[in-house]
Amino acid sequence: MPNAKCYLGVDLGGTNIKAALVTADGEILKEASAPTNLPRTAESVCNDIAALCLQLAAGEQVAAIGVGCPGTVDDGVVLYSNNLDWHDFEMADYLYNKVGLPVVIGNDANVAALGEALAGCGRNAESTIVVTLGTGVGAGVVLGGKLLTGYTGAASEAGHMVILDTPDAPRCTCGRPGCFESLASATALIRMTRDARRAHSESALNTLASAEADVTGRTAFDAAAQGDAAGQAVVNKYIHYLAVGVANLINIFFPEVIGLSGGVANQGENLLRPLRAAVEPMVFGHEFAQKHTRITTCTLGYHAGVIGAALLAKQEG
Repeated sequence: MPNAKCYLGVDLGGTNIKAALVTADGEILKEASAPTNLPRTAESVCNDIAALCLQLAAGEQVAAIGVGCPGTVDDGVVLYSNNLDWHDFEMADYLYNKVGLPVVIGNDANVAALGEALAGCGRNAESTIVVTLGTGVGAGVVLGGKLLTGYTGAASEAGHMVILDTPDAPRCTCGRPGCFESLASATALIRMTRDARRAHSESALNTLASAEADVTGRTAFDAAAQGDAAGQAVVNKYIHYLAVGVANLINIFFPEVIGLSGGVANQGENLLRPLRAAVEPMVFGHEFAQKHTRITTCTLGYHAGVIGAALLAKQEG
């Protein structure tokens, strides 16, 4: 349908800029990418974003552009992005002047969550929370089809709720001890696995990872699948912390769907089955509830960012 109105979605990452032409229903028509090539100025990066948008928009009826950008974003301004080293950059205005189309900017994790909520694992659901288990723990909350962004645009930082308030709790990169991110990220899982590997020389953890550098988010799960006690103990500990965080989110928002993304989520049912069992007794009123949050994995993969950005443009552009 070449004459149908469509939207441009841009996912700005530290390594690559991904862009796509997307229909109003969230279907990708064509896509393009370019290296981010950091460090460089915001203007230089945005010139490349504009070039990708113009390339994809040629001959198409494009209504607006959406961009998912790492950091704190409010009303088209990137207030602060640690990954990009940008401060108070008026990104929407800059891109509008380059491309001539309305531009909407959102936090990248929130934008990806919107993509999953509207076109992925939460399609047709009333409310969806996406939790990304990667280097950190990212989250996005979508209620009634709209992102929860908060007063300053920085809402939904679920990775920084404290779930273990003890003196020896691992310290998060934000400076606080016991954050969800410091206990349920892939980084945390790798740390726990390395600790167990050192403590149990007889464990299959040492066979699967002959050196500490070889430990990944899969190592403990692979060891557990072989019946290894130390590996199973790591998996159980990790799933407990993940369950505490997920149950907290359910108790606050009670979404219809919670979708997990990131490398750890690739474990699929090996992660989901015990997680669901651990979450259930932590949910307030679970014994009497007629409806339960569906805990699943996300379905859009790396396309979540561009699709979500395009659908944000549809909503707000």
